[in-house]
Amino acid sequence: MSFIIDVNGLTKQFGELTAVDGLSFSVAKGHVYGFLGQNGAGKSTTIRMLLTLIRPTAGSISILGQELTHHRKAILQQVGAIIEKPDLYTYLTALENIGILSRLSGVRLSKADLLQHLERVGLGERAASKVKTFSQGMKQRLGIACALAHNPQLLILDEPTNGLDPQGIADVRNLILQLSREEGKTVFVSSHLLSEIEVVADSMLIIDRGKKVAEGKVAELLHPSETLVLLDTADNAATKTLLAQTQWQHFLQEAAEGILLQMHRDEVPALNRFLVENGVAVFSLRAKHSLEDYFLSLTTPNQHVAAYTD
Repeated sequence: MSFIIDVNGLTKQFGELTAVDGLSFSVAKGHVYGFLGQNGAGKSTTIRMLLTLIRPTAGSISILGQELTHHRKAILQQVGAIIEKPDLYTYLTALENIGILSRLSGVRLSKADLLQHLERVGLGERAASKVKTFSQGMKQRLGIACALAHNPQLLILDEPTNGLDPQGIADVRNLILQLSREEGKTVFVSSHLLSEIEVVADSMLIIDRGKKVAEGKVAELLHPSETLVLLDTADNAATKTLLAQTQWQHFLQEAAEGILLQMHRDEVPALNRFLVENGVAVFSLRAKHSLEDYFLSLTTPNQHVAAYTD
């Protein structure tokens, strides 16, 4: 497998604070790679090191098969990025913005090429509009168009859906999927919207306090056989005794409240039928196997770390 990003032992310290701690991961070519962690976990610090905006304390970064420190200029010519929100010239048009920013990337494109980039992100009809008239979602799409103007192999997006309404979030999601599936781009995306990462990412990395706590393909990490079912009935003690005397006993787990079972999600309807047929008054039956459940089970609750280490 060809890797676009290969990070080994990456560490960043700010005085006595270790923001990123021995982080290692690899990003496959053409994949959407989700990068997750609570505020202060070290996501933005890691991204800034990938873009050479800050220097690592220790560790190595290879991008496109080359060591970043020694081949910085050549590598960054193949990378497009947005950190939190795009910096745009609001009193210029969309076409003027992408023209200026493409030239800053060392590429001179014709007006037809620039318009094609705007069409790709759904802004072709607004090419002559000033950016100050754009919604936040349109600005995000224009920022992505600018980041893609020099046709990079790798796109790095740090919280690309920050401040967007549902339609804006959907626009960015669909664009990421298009870039990966139709154009073969590799997209490294950091986000706190777990449901979006669950939809778009092929693989993901979860960090907590600067350390890796999970990495792998989304489909494997969220395997349906690991589904947790939380059950609440009119008499939980009696219901648990009933389940313990049947084939469902093998799925029972310890729980502080209610009744917890671990099973394949395809078995949940059969469990519900069994309870109804045996006269159990079910108040709620909830499958707890989403990226949010998985994420919260791995990360430290209520993290509070200085904002600059996020």
